[in-house]
Amino acid sequence: MKTRILYFFIICLVIILGLLSRKLDFVPLFMGDIFYAVMIYFIVRFFLLKSDLKIITFISIVTCYGVEILQLYQANWIVEIRNTTFGHLVLGQGFLWSDLLAYTFGIILCYIVEKFIFNSRIERNIIKK
Repeated sequence: MKTRILYFFIICLVIILGLLSRKLDFVPLFMGDIFYAVMIYFIVRFFLLKSDLKIITFISIVTCYGVEILQLYQANWIVEIRNTTFGHLVLGQGFLWSDLLAYTFGIILCYIVEKFIFNSRIERNIIKK
């Protein structure tokens, strides 16, 4: 339970940082995409707590790539959703190859941090429960 709470707070922090990154002019735009990928990673991790990190990484990348590729679809109904604040934040506006790179970087960074920094502590907590 403590681990899920930790992930919940990480998700909230990443959302705040991601929103701030879009408001501050000195932060490069790609940082928002990295934060988006980090958020997706930790959301997947939150729900699949006992899954292998490679599976979490794979699902996160497929989700981010799927959302980005979906931006190529421009039917009226989905464009209307994207024109809302929530729709824009979740679904984005237009496809960019650079976003795929930012997503990949963000998710690989999460994998590395979890694998080599957090994993031993978190795994011990999960196994105890």
